[in-house]
Amino acid sequence: MALITRLSRLMRADLHAVLDRVEEPEVLLRQALREMQEELARDQQRQRLLGREREQLDARAAELEKALGRSDQELDVCFAAEKDDLARALVKRKLETQELQRRLESRRRELDAGLEQLEQRLDENRSRLEDMQQKAELLSEPDLEQASSASWAQADTGVRAAEVEVAFLREKQRRARS
Repeated sequence: MALITRLSRLMRADLHAVLDRVEEPEVLLRQALREMQEELARDQQRQRLLGREREQLDARAAELEKALGRSDQELDVCFAAEKDDLARALVKRKLETQELQRRLESRRRELDAGLEQLEQRLDENRSRLEDMQQKAELLSEPDLEQASSASWAQADTGVRAAEVEVAFLREKQRRARS
């Protein structure tokens, strides 16, 4: 049994080594950057949607405020005309409007909290993305340096035969004098 375990461990290790060689770090880094940019775009889209919903809530709250003002005026008319039944219906509608107003205010607070958290996350993600992009640029620069140093190393450093002969004769003379 121990032999099978050791063989399976060896096969996995070899497989992981092959995968490590196949994977290109630059490609993985670019993919990670793309994923971060996509996540940032999704968060920005969500922020816009929440902003629109907030605007709609504000507009609806303004409509409800106007409706409450009209209800008060209508109630004044009903009480002046001593129409209690009609006033009861208006009071019911006013209470329903006030309850809806409280729900809208609660939803507005939730949206504000969600927007604040989303903005913080967006700021953090933007800074992380910028850091990653800068690191990616720095990592790609050594490739350029390696390429330029490799070109120096591969440059033709050949010495002509005549230069070799002259240097040889000088060395021979120097050694003969000493």
